[in-house]
Amino acid sequence: MPEAAAMLGEPSRHPADRLAVVMADGSAQLTFGELESRSRQVAHLLAGYGLRPGDHVAILLPNRPEYFEVAWGAQRSGLYWTPVNWHLTAEETAHIVDDCGARVLFTSAELAPIVKRVRESATRLEHIVMIDAGPAELAEGILDHRATLAGQPDAEPAGQVEGIYMFYSSGTTGRPKGIEPALPLDPFGTGLAIDRAMVGSFGFGPDSVYLCPAPLYHAAPTGWSTATQRLGGTVVLMERFDPVEALRAIERYRVTHVQVVPTMFVRLLKLPAAQRTAFDLASLRLVVHAAAPCPPEVKQRVIDWLGPIVFEYYAGSEGGGMCAITSQEWLTHRGSVGRAVIGVVHIVDDDGAQLPVGEIGRVFFESPTRMEYHNDPEKTAAAYNDRGWLTLGDLGHLDADGYLYLADRRTDLVISGGVNIYPQEIENVLILHPAVADVAVIGVPDAEMGQRLLAVVQPTAEAVVGAELAAVLQAFGRERLAGFKVPRTIEFVEELPRLPTGKLQRVRLRERYVG
Repeated sequence: MPEAAAMLGEPSRHPADRLAVVMADGSAQLTFGELESRSRQVAHLLAGYGLRPGDHVAILLPNRPEYFEVAWGAQRSGLYWTPVNWHLTAEETAHIVDDCGARVLFTSAELAPIVKRVRESATRLEHIVMIDAGPAELAEGILDHRATLAGQPDAEPAGQVEGIYMFYSSGTTGRPKGIEPALPLDPFGTGLAIDRAMVGSFGFGPDSVYLCPAPLYHAAPTGWSTATQRLGGTVVLMERFDPVEALRAIERYRVTHVQVVPTMFVRLLKLPAAQRTAFDLASLRLVVHAAAPCPPEVKQRVIDWLGPIVFEYYAGSEGGGMCAITSQEWLTHRGSVGRAVIGVVHIVDDDGAQLPVGEIGRVFFESPTRMEYHNDPEKTAAAYNDRGWLTLGDLGHLDADGYLYLADRRTDLVISGGVNIYPQEIENVLILHPAVADVAVIGVPDAEMGQRLLAVVQPTAEAVVGAELAAVLQAFGRERLAGFKVPRTIEFVEELPRLPTGKLQRVRLRERYVG
């Protein structure tokens, strides 16, 4: 591995007083010296509990510095560690902790009601360590994080080897499933593939300042944050995304890199121009977006605003393949998510035949690696075709230059009167209207057409909701879309069901409007 990816805490690369993580509002921070010391204590604690390389811990924590103490303690112990989405229900959370086989759970007092449900059903859970545990939790045998670590040595543990994170799917289309990677077990300091990519592909190093505006329980926020620290850079951590506070953090901490999702772009662009341009963003070197399709007009406006520093990639936690595209490439291949940089892209029809350039089909990656869904061989098998290619369930097409354009998720496709309609295309148009803060389009049953289009709109605070606005939005759509793509019905809601990562929970919309 490149020298820049030296071991966490190496003095020549990581001065003890340099910030490893700081909350964007300045409320808390950890230096590299503190992170090194406390992660060693976590490693000693886990070893004392009898955990050995290959065992599993779970982390149920909001975005706060202590997350990294635990993550690095598990990483240097050769363990699997699973960040758990604390926005899930108690039952879903309990399922993940139990399914991954966690023997230790790290959590916080604010999530105590969820933890109670987890204790009742996680059969292999032996210890719960809680930040700011109160008298009630201590009486039930839950350990206080800081007090527990205080009793551990901070000497470097012997025989350290690399562990790895194991994430679970978001649960937007069913029960969350674990995506189980191979356990490295290389000497600690070797690093992971993402650490090498951050150096070679994204220009990270000791002078990098990475703004993390998304929850750490998802793969990209954790992977990019820990890689930043591995390389000696500083993570600026937001408790939750707010467009003005994100701009303020970029200016205050001279952020060099940030990764966002398209809904964050939309919220930034809908700020008043005077407010959006009031901050000094000159420190930015790279703005990365992923996780969901970005409306082309939105991306164009971001490039016009920030310059050609916008970088997009398309991949999944499952691995197997990745496409990427720079601003310069995108401007000549508008709407594309890029060309394959890992694996080979194939477009396949329902019968398994490869489709020619320009035709929409299911997107598959051909890759020498293979992933497994934890404890779910049927789901694993369903993700692969008979050639051993992996699909994430998306539809798209390739152009003559090999650039991939996504159409939609297979499960989101609407068939009306025998015609395939892709909701993403409609959403990309309606989101541009100044009265629309967010929008989702789904298919609902129709006696004549089989399905008809329903647009569920989250209006801006200034919008006047009613039949008149619905008509205005339909007219706006007809100016930019074929008539059959304009939703026949528009419903207004206070807020769409999105995860903090920006991923839309369409299943909840279908439950409400389809039944």
